[in-house]
Formats: sequence, structure tokens, C-alpha cells
Amino acid sequence: MRLKSDFRTELEKHGRLIYTNVGDSMMPLIKQGRDVLIIEKTNGRLKKYDVPLYQRDSGQYVLHRILKVRRNDYVICGDNRSHPETGITDRHIIGVLTGIIRNGKEISVGSLKYRIYVHLWCDLFPVRAFLLRVRNFLKRRLK
Repeated sequence: MRLKSDFRTELEKHGRLIYTNVGDSMMPLIKQGRDVLIIEKTNGRLKKYDVPLYQRDSGQYVLHRILKVRRNDYVICGDNRSHPETGITDRHIIGVLTGIIRNGKEISVGSLKYRIYVHLWCDLFPVRAFLLRVRNFLKRRLK
């Protein structure tokens, strides 16, 4: 009989978690069925642009990017989302993304290519959020 474990337990036990994501909230960087994620335990407060794995009060696990670090919480949003989430505190954070495995090769969050993507994607958040809202509005209208 196999015992079921959760992300928090796995990270505490092994210090690292490797898994495939579910959902499209971090596209285009992370795509369901294509990428394998490397999550490691955190050491203190996270920084802007970090991608924490956190657990909402509802129990749902989420992997989104930090747009702003505030004194008591973080402003977090998926790369493919237009509405930031607030109220995520350090007690919600389970781990942080340290790498992505794509086609057998690891992409480190410290690599130049990754950092350029992050700055372009996040620094242009107001424009991106507007375009995502327009796209979603048009999708609803066409249905």
C-alpha cells in the first residue's frame, strides 16, 4: 500500500521536489505536459520575481510569480493571469522554483535567458494584463 504525501511533507523530507505542473497560469514559461519543475525549500523572505509554490487557505497549491514584496505579504500573479493576488504570507509558502527541466535540459532561474524573460514579462505587467483582459473579453464574446 502506497501512502499519499503532500508537497510540504516531501520538501521537509527531501529538501527538493520535482514534479510536473497542472494548469496554464504560468504559460508561456511553464507549459503543462512539457516541463518538469524543481522546487526547493526557502531560506527566509523571497524576492521580487521569485516563483513560490504556496498553499492557499483553501488547500489549493499554486505556483505564481512575486510581483511585489510587502512588509506582511506578497503580491503574486501567474504569468498568464491579469489579476494579482494579495495576502499570501510566508506561512503559505512551501518552496521556491529553482529550475525547469525541458527536453532533458535544466533551465536555472539564475540563467541570463531566464532573467531576461522575467524582466520583460514582469516589468511590462500593466501592458500584459491589459492585453490578457482584452483577449479574455473577446473569447467570452465569441462563445
